[in-house]
Amino acid sequence: MITRKYGQGSFKSFKAGIEREWAITNGIGGYAGSTLIGANTRKHHGLLIASLHAPVERHLILSRINETVRIEDKDYSLAAVQRKGNVLEEGQKYLQRFVFDAVPSYTYRVQDVFLTKAISMEYGKNKTAILYEIENGSRHSEICLTPLFNFRDHSSFSLPEQLCFEASHDRHMITLVPEGPHIDGHAGYKIKFSVSEGNISERNETYDTDMELQTEIDTGMSAIDNNFTPYDIWIPLKPYEKKKVSVICCLQKKDEEEEIKSADSIIEASKKRMEALIEKAGYKDELADALVQAADAFIVDRVSTGSKTVLAGLPWFTDWGRDTMIALQGLTLATKRYEDARGILRTFAKYVKDGLVPNMFPDEGMPPFYNTVDASLLYFYSVYMYLKYTGGEEDFLFVKEEIYPKLKEIITYYKKGTLFHIYMDKDSLIHAGGDLDQVTWMDVRVDDWVVTPRHGKPVEINALWYNALKVMEFLAKRYLEDAGGYHELAKAVKESFNQKFWNAEKQCLYDVVEEERNRTVGNNGQIRPNQIWAVFLPFTMLSPEKEKKVVETVWSHLYAGCGLRSLSPEDEEYKGIYFGKLHDRDAAYHQGTAWAFPLGGFISAYVKVNGYSEESKLFARKLLEPAEDHMWDGCIGSIAEIFDGNPPHISRGCYAQAWSVGEILRAYTEDILTKVYR
Repeated sequence: MITRKYGQGSFKSFKAGIEREWAITNGIGGYAGSTLIGANTRKHHGLLIASLHAPVERHLILSRINETVRIEDKDYSLAAVQRKGNVLEEGQKYLQRFVFDAVPSYTYRVQDVFLTKAISMEYGKNKTAILYEIENGSRHSEICLTPLFNFRDHSSFSLPEQLCFEASHDRHMITLVPEGPHIDGHAGYKIKFSVSEGNISERNETYDTDMELQTEIDTGMSAIDNNFTPYDIWIPLKPYEKKKVSVICCLQKKDEEEEIKSADSIIEASKKRMEALIEKAGYKDELADALVQAADAFIVDRVSTGSKTVLAGLPWFTDWGRDTMIALQGLTLATKRYEDARGILRTFAKYVKDGLVPNMFPDEGMPPFYNTVDASLLYFYSVYMYLKYTGGEEDFLFVKEEIYPKLKEIITYYKKGTLFHIYMDKDSLIHAGGDLDQVTWMDVRVDDWVVTPRHGKPVEINALWYNALKVMEFLAKRYLEDAGGYHELAKAVKESFNQKFWNAEKQCLYDVVEEERNRTVGNNGQIRPNQIWAVFLPFTMLSPEKEKKVVETVWSHLYAGCGLRSLSPEDEEYKGIYFGKLHDRDAAYHQGTAWAFPLGGFISAYVKVNGYSEESKLFARKLLEPAEDHMWDGCIGSIAEIFDGNPPHISRGCYAQAWSVGEILRAYTEDILTKVYR
């Protein structure tokens, strides 16, 4: 298990203390998260964000707990809070150390009183445990805990008048029942907050108001939140007394009663579970172990399918088909979580329609969304890599019986044409997109403005198409079926691809090729990272010389430390900063912003074109150092979605992203630590 410790130099000011964040999860879509100093800066921060219908319908339940140390008659607030108008409560000045070792813990010192709190979530439950360990000094003192409750969607805010609860308490339990018109149809829940000792008393001020969230300000969003604070819990301490206080907050159905475990048992179970996952992966390498630990946050249950799924990113993304198929190799195969991989592949097979893998799964009776051209082709890659990692007869039988017929269906529909202008053209290449369609991963659209139009024949789609045909050839031979049709079509694709995608002037591949009166049109001259798929996939079409040129071009134009830029800085459309209001961010999202996940493909491609030499692996390892450092400098223990294209490449977007972690884990373990699956 990987441990990181941060001292007072990391939070010498309030501003410095909110630069790093942490997040922990519960395996069903719920999570908890805050900053290094415990100051919430996002609407998505809180100690318990519960998933009402795994892994979605996520609601903030417990925003935070404000701790106060009373020594004799003087109060010392440990709360780090920003109030409306940038008014700061700087309780972080008493924070001595922050430690993350699968769970976050804070250690405070006020005069001769020490207070440590560790936070964990029970796996599979909407339940957060907080363990306080207190060492009193030479005088009588008290610790006051003030929980801040809520019941709102994790992407919204609450006004005081919307915080309506039926509140009650007994000696060690607070019970809140959300009520009123603002609970968004989610009646029938109760919040249980238990404390192992202390005296619960009613407060005169029942609302904590005007909490200002700096990250929301930075992104041009509303930034004021409010919470419900009906009670204080006072814990008396004699001189030199030591106490452990267990706090459990959970969300339950009204008619449910659940055993209240101790906080230390939940924390210990979380650590043991993480140790077991790292041991199962078996790398005994610090970076690999850290990535295995990070990967667990994204693998969750989905009620509507009865299977595992992959959350695309924390804190706001749900599960997406494209993201899942890109992240799957790292999250489940490199970690040896083969049953999870099998379950995910099985689930996607059930939902194939018109040759398309769903991009979003159904909830509450809604149909899946199929607006993606790449997810179906990535599915072939995932199936093939699953077999390369597992390779047993039972695995090939599983694919033959449950997956192979769907793969045939996908090939059929891509050849004859399906939704979203997806079809095989006369040159055997795949065309996708038209009108306002955005069906590749560069998919931003603002009303009628398609920011990065890629209609035509995108480079990575056709690299994946060739790979899919070769996978089918491989499987057909394995299952003693005629593979000739797949072989011949793949040959035709390879010929057309080499003829039409090679950009001799820039010594790389066109990003998109479209033909109009025998000339290429579209965004074909722009240098983008999508071409790297044509080099690192299991089955590729370029000569070794051209593959090396592609890697050299991507390296010189697009490498940006923690990721690859989405567009060359030399392009007139390049935007190097992803910041500001939503419109400005959307304009930069795929126009220069650096993305972490293509870095995995680049690492694999780099060592491949250099013959997997030890020298190339050492250099590739050096290229991963910024991402490794970022894991302990952004969201602690994870990798963000995106970064500014311009130095110093500040992390942006989701602070923890599945395909960022998955692809870097896959590339590092497959192509640097080993060369087993190539």
